[in-house]
Formats: sequence, C-alpha cells, structure tokens
Amino acid sequence: MSETVVLTEVRDRVATLTLHRPEKLNAVNVQLLVEAGEVLKKWSRDPGIGAIVVTGSGRAFCAGGDVSMMARENDPSTLEQKIDGLRDLQEISWLLYSSPKVTIASVNGFAMGAGLGIALACDLRIASSAAKFGTAYAKVGYGGDFGTTWLLTHYAGAPKAKEMFFLADALDAAEAHRIGLVNRVVEPETLSAETTAVAARIAQGPLTSYRYMKANVNLAAAVDFRTLLDREPETHLRCGETDDHREGVRAFLEKRAPNFSGR
Repeated sequence: MSETVVLTEVRDRVATLTLHRPEKLNAVNVQLLVEAGEVLKKWSRDPGIGAIVVTGSGRAFCAGGDVSMMARENDPSTLEQKIDGLRDLQEISWLLYSSPKVTIASVNGFAMGAGLGIALACDLRIASSAAKFGTAYAKVGYGGDFGTTWLLTHYAGAPKAKEMFFLADALDAAEAHRIGLVNRVVEPETLSAETTAVAARIAQGPLTSYRYMKANVNLAAAVDFRTLLDREPETHLRCGETDDHREGVRAFLEKRAPNFSGR
C-alpha cells in the first residue's frame, strides 16, 4: 500500500498542492513527483481553477531529493535509462513554470536542491521568515537538476548562482528576498493567510490576461525585444476579446471594482 505523499485541496478557485513527507522534510521520491505531476496537469486544464499554490507539510517546503534513495546500489538500469527517468521526474518544474495558471510557492521552511527548483519554477514565492534556500548539490557530489541552474541564473545572475552552487551555503529568507528569489517575506504564523490572500486575489482576476502575461514574461527570458513587440499585439488583442476585458472597461467607466468571471 503506497503512502500519502501529496495532499490536495481546491477552494474558491484556488488549488493547493502540499508535498507531504514531513518525516523526510518533504524530500521528493518517485511517487511524490509522479502524483504531483498528474495533479498539476489536471489543474492546468481546469477552467474552475484560477491559481495554484504549492507548499510543504511540517517544517520544510522540500529538502530536495531523498538521499536514502541515492545510496541504493545494484540498479540494473543503464545510464541512458536513468537520464530519461530523471527527465520525466523533473517535469514538475516545467509544469509549474509553463502552466496557464498563476503558480505560487508558499515556502514554509527548507527549500533545498530539487525543492529550490520547484519553488523557483513557480511564478511567485511567498516565504516564511524561517525559510532557508540553497542548492545542496555540492554536498552530495551532484551537478544540479529540476531547472535550478537555469532558474537561479535568470533570477539571481550568474555570479550569485555560481556562489550558491559551489559553496552550497543556505540563504535565509531576508537574503533570498534581497537578491530577488522571493517576492515577499512574512512571519511564520501569517504565511498561510498571506498566501491565501494573494492566491484568492489572482484567482478572482482576469485569468486569460494572466495566462498571456505569464507566457510573455517567460518568453522574454529567451528572445529579443523585437520578438516580444511582435507577439504582444496578438496576446493583447486576444485578451481584448474576453468578457473580463469588457467588464473591466465597464467597471472603470462606472467607477466601481470589476467583477471578473475568468472568461
């Protein structure tokens, strides 16, 4: 009988995925990554969901890979099979990064290695002041996975990314915020309420607009200015065809708050 490794909840258009291996500081294993990936795929297609929150049970967000699994010997798989398997498992980072929904990491504690990658793959990060961030790979002789090399380089810059990889020192939440890895830092007792408030605000917003805002900002990391200028008219005018655009215009003219439907 398999253990329960992910908890899910959908309330008021906000979907919450909780990594649930608290005795292992939510270190990822195959079951957790497969189940989380299946849930994220389903939620990304669900028109009734407006925002996705990822968090962890207990005192950690995710401490990375399960080191006890790394020590296993006599694995008959070839190197190529192992590479293909890891590519499949780290798809969770791509699902969070590319989802048409806004994704929010509620970082309640340690976010190390793969956990750092999962947090950075989200669109927003709200951290407890008790949270810690680090790569940890150098401590076990690994090179980095779950998108950490790309994400850290883009968010913190190459010099800081190299320092974090080479030295493997953990950053506290204040330093992570200072270098741009975290959007907000709050006290541990208010983390859940703060995350819920942000997620609820987004979930009740113009979801089509958010979808294309996210896609364009992600694209900006890979293309030149001219390419974005050419793309923006397509996405801007697509949003102009939505009910939410029309409601936003009416609300502005009527000097009231808009009542978006997500359509």
